[in-house]
Amino acid sequence: MSTWNTLPRAAFDLETTGRNSRAARIVTASVTLVDASGNVIREHEWLADPGIEIPAEASEVHGITTEHARSHGRPAPEVTRELAGVLQELFDDGVPVIAFNASYDFTVLAAESARYGVPQLSRFPVLDPYIMNKQVDRYRKGKRTLTALCEEYGVDLENAHTSAADALATLRMLDAMAGKFPKLRLPASQLHQLQTDWAVSQAADFQQYLRKTKPAAVIEGDWPVLPPEDASRGDF
Repeated sequence: MSTWNTLPRAAFDLETTGRNSRAARIVTASVTLVDASGNVIREHEWLADPGIEIPAEASEVHGITTEHARSHGRPAPEVTRELAGVLQELFDDGVPVIAFNASYDFTVLAAESARYGVPQLSRFPVLDPYIMNKQVDRYRKGKRTLTALCEEYGVDLENAHTSAADALATLRMLDAMAGKFPKLRLPASQLHQLQTDWAVSQAADFQQYLRKTKPAAVIEGDWPVLPPEDASRGDF
């Protein structure tokens, strides 16, 4: 079976209204598809009116203000439905979707989908450079942000914190990581399953570390999507 980096693959990124993935709303979204050689063959971009005020701190990150989103963005339910449709088509075709810190982006989309009655994604296979980097380069010092890792792997990241630029840079950076770490060159389905286990282990290790000073600290290890806060409301 061919490895993911020798086949068509896609990248997905969101810019949102905040850090809480269960509460944040989509502001911009991008999906980029490349062929087996890494050439871009399709790009999708959306600007949404999230239906709520975009906090100033969020606007400072991605550059989209409430006024701009209301004037130029499309209704959030439409954007959510179209975005989910594009991603599900990729998953149905067996195309892996790469997302940096995937549990954030997929949880935001899961919450938005639940909010607007959009069917939930299958989310398989997903590839997450953030989880992989912590696994294969666990003693690396410094930040593991997309910007920091792109700099380490020599990947250009212009217009950082725009969803289109971040999506393409995430894809390029994971390609570079696979070149350095042969253990990442696996079939996408196999790597997805490994990441599920790695995420649980990484969360447990971080929680244990935090509890030395914060005994009540809880780090969730669900990947690539977090469950709803109220489990009685049903699964994402």
